[in-house]
Amino acid sequence: MTNLTFFTEFFLMDVSSSQKLQVIQSVVFLAIYLGTLTGNLITITVIVTDTHLHSPMYLFISNLSLIDLCSISVIVPKSIVNSMTSRKTISLRDCAAQIFLYLLFATVEFAFLVVMAYDRYVAICRPLHYRLIVTPRMCVQAAGGSWASGLIYSTIHTCAMFRLPFTKTNVIQQFFCDIPQILRIASSDVQFSEFVIIAISVFLVLGCFVFMILSYVNIFTSVLKMHSIEARNKALSTCFPQLLILLLFVISGSVAVLGPIANKASLKNLLTAMFYTMVPPFTNPIIYSLRNREMNSAIGRMLTKYSQLSISSLKIV
Repeated sequence: MTNLTFFTEFFLMDVSSSQKLQVIQSVVFLAIYLGTLTGNLITITVIVTDTHLHSPMYLFISNLSLIDLCSISVIVPKSIVNSMTSRKTISLRDCAAQIFLYLLFATVEFAFLVVMAYDRYVAICRPLHYRLIVTPRMCVQAAGGSWASGLIYSTIHTCAMFRLPFTKTNVIQQFFCDIPQILRIASSDVQFSEFVIIAISVFLVLGCFVFMILSYVNIFTSVLKMHSIEARNKALSTCFPQLLILLLFVISGSVAVLGPIANKASLKNLLTAMFYTMVPPFTNPIIYSLRNREMNSAIGRMLTKYSQLSISSLKIV
């Protein structure tokens, strides 16, 4: 009878064993994390406090900011602590939780991008019917459906991935529980079931992607037919940020799924993982504020309000 070892924890491999380089890595991660927290919290605060932004589109954007906050918080804080304390292990339960939560937020974000594409399509291509179609009830249902779909998908994925014990090795060539790395060390039965789930997921994602592409094609066709330059610019200012976020999500997702699975830790492997786990949450608030005129105006109003409050409080003192 063959003796099998059932692993209950995994070893996370760093690019370098040098304590100095690990500190530098943790500082970089901390800077990106704090920048992401600041940008997304400002976005959520502006949308919640400014009545001019109480519309379906900004409801979805605030949800995206919340998702970005949560997704980067699943991975980065623990990685920072591990680098600072030279801790290399993660328990099986924590690894499963990390994958479950990351899949949950990634799926919900994609679902919201689909909903936002439809919202912009109705707003620009069918403006007279917008309030009849995009109702508060529809927005709540769309948001609830997005979170429910993410919960179902991440549960199926995580259960399939961790339904059998790991017996090959417990070394993960990454700074977090990366799905390709987990599949690399999983049993052949798990790899087959995951292949089936991923294949079905690809067809669903392609269907949603085609829907979004057709929506944006119709949007830009309608925008080009507008005679008013001001109306055209306003429509483009609400669509370009969402399109850029969609492209960034697709590119980062493609890198995560289609990229080669590393057999050893390397700087290239680290930078690739940073790109698809940290870059989208970090840059999304920047895209909102730079390309969206209404967000720019709202941020300006908020800064003016707080500066006036500060001046008033100083005068009282």
